[in-house]
Amino acid sequence: MANATTPLLADDRRSAHSDDLSDSEEDALRGRSHATHTGRSLFSRSREALLFIWALLATAGVLILAVWISHHQQTSFTKPGGKRNLVFMVSDGMGPASLSLTRSFRQYTDGLDYGDTLTLDKHFWGTSRTRSSSSLITDSAAGATAFSCGEKSYNGAISTLPDSTPCGTVLEAAKRAGFVTGLVVTTDITDATPACFSSHVDMRTQNDEIALQQIGQGPLDRVVDLMFGGGRCRFLPNGTAGGCRKDDVNVVDIAKNDFGWNYIDDRASFDELWLGKKDVPLPMLGLFADTDIPFELDRRQLNDIYPSLSEMTETAIRALEKATKDSDKGFFLMIEGSRIDHAGHGNDPSAQVREVLEYDKAMKTVIEFLENSKVEGVMVATSDHETGGLSVAKQLNVEYPEYLWYPGVLANASWSSEHLAHRLHKHVAHHDPSIADLKRWIHDELVVPGLGIADATEEELTTVALYPALAQPALAKMISDRAQIGWSTHGHSAVDVNIYSYSAVGGPAAADALRGNVENTDVGRFLREYLGVDVDAVTQELREKRGLDTSAKQQQQNQLLEGDDESTGSRTGNGGGHNGETTESQPEIPDHWTAHEELETHRLEEEEQAEEAKEYTEV
Repeated sequence: MANATTPLLADDRRSAHSDDLSDSEEDALRGRSHATHTGRSLFSRSREALLFIWALLATAGVLILAVWISHHQQTSFTKPGGKRNLVFMVSDGMGPASLSLTRSFRQYTDGLDYGDTLTLDKHFWGTSRTRSSSSLITDSAAGATAFSCGEKSYNGAISTLPDSTPCGTVLEAAKRAGFVTGLVVTTDITDATPACFSSHVDMRTQNDEIALQQIGQGPLDRVVDLMFGGGRCRFLPNGTAGGCRKDDVNVVDIAKNDFGWNYIDDRASFDELWLGKKDVPLPMLGLFADTDIPFELDRRQLNDIYPSLSEMTETAIRALEKATKDSDKGFFLMIEGSRIDHAGHGNDPSAQVREVLEYDKAMKTVIEFLENSKVEGVMVATSDHETGGLSVAKQLNVEYPEYLWYPGVLANASWSSEHLAHRLHKHVAHHDPSIADLKRWIHDELVVPGLGIADATEEELTTVALYPALAQPALAKMISDRAQIGWSTHGHSAVDVNIYSYSAVGGPAAADALRGNVENTDVGRFLREYLGVDVDAVTQELREKRGLDTSAKQQQQNQLLEGDDESTGSRTGNGGGHNGETTESQPEIPDHWTAHEELETHRLEEEEQAEEAKEYTEV
């Protein structure tokens, strides 16, 4: 009877004698005597062992070769020859869930079939990991440094490495190589992402210095040919109308007088360029808002006084294409859908879907240009990180969750929670209403017409009335709850983000190095390799011109941090220990969403003062 280790269907009739007999029979069949069996058996077993080892080594070799080929396909790239254009698009703060949210919202509002997708969906290419050198969760500065320099750095770094030395950027290298360069954003042009392509400072909060470097007052002189966006107050001296610098430097005047910039700051001047009534003279600086260009949801209702992302994109591409018409080089253009991130920070789904749709429209503009261009070109798009921890579902009570969400709630909102909160702040500043009167005003003037919500609870209205400073997140929560949209944070998250790519001439294979799941630094390295530019040479030039060795620069930076109560962040380590904790403790980086809100409050106060002065003059 078989024991417990005997396999099923085994032959139990075998014995030692039968094994010997079998060996004898085999020897006889092969013409060998039993006397030689022992030698044959030893030789046979040695040969079998050698064959096994050979097969094992061959298999290992094949596996190693396969891994190498896979890695080589993801990280290597054959440089194209001839003239070429590169458009790099950044959807700041947009994670995969933002696409699901926006796609369904668009299908609902436009009455489209479930198979109708976004432009983004048609050009999905891969995903990117986003951690910085100092944290498992990156900020926009470290994320953009990975794109611009192809290197990991600490949160807060503007094209500066953890050892406090500058790293050359792909935009700077492109300019050195003869390409025409441009930046198009919807935030302050000195914000982290555009700053990382055009300046080098230790902390992202050094906006005043960033503005000066962007116009050309830096170690490499002027490296940008076109800049469209907001942030006008960073270029105007403190104490003047619309200025928010800490000094009395007029950067606009310096830009025009010392570096030859052409400057526009209003919709009428932009429209002459956008509509083709005038050619775009380079270098061109267009600053269309004191701080950030309003959310797309609000922009459409503000008498069209601000250009949209897609309009600025179209104008910039046309300008750069014309500027390179007779050149053997093309252009490099970075376009950022900047305020997707702000909508995530504010947990405002109504604002976010409109921002993503406008970014999608800008991408369509880029793709149409590449399709019709005779010059080889590639569009690569990705996000620096996800913001808000967005979930397209939310369980509102202890009962079994419903499998649905309501895009119609987002469609009913006509203003962002940010805009409505600013209106509340202005109302409270000019009136002294009772809580009851204020609740009534909030309901009648903000919630019903602005959010499209007619069933606000007493608790919700009381919260907004009692805590006006927290009105923005409270109003956004009213939208999210009714739409059943969830958020896990008002900050960033560590989720991988999508990569998109398109090339009409080179074909999809042009971005093969970014297929699959890659590091954000791989995106940065692809940009330089596609253009065939020498970023390392720019890095060396920067360090030589600054005249600082690493140790001296580190000492200078340590002194800066010790005297700056606002700066923060760990700079060293690779995300820290086993749990991604930072290995050094340094002062905390001021949250850029809070800084944005403070700047907006400052702007509104100035507007109110201007209105009061105007009313006084008229009286």
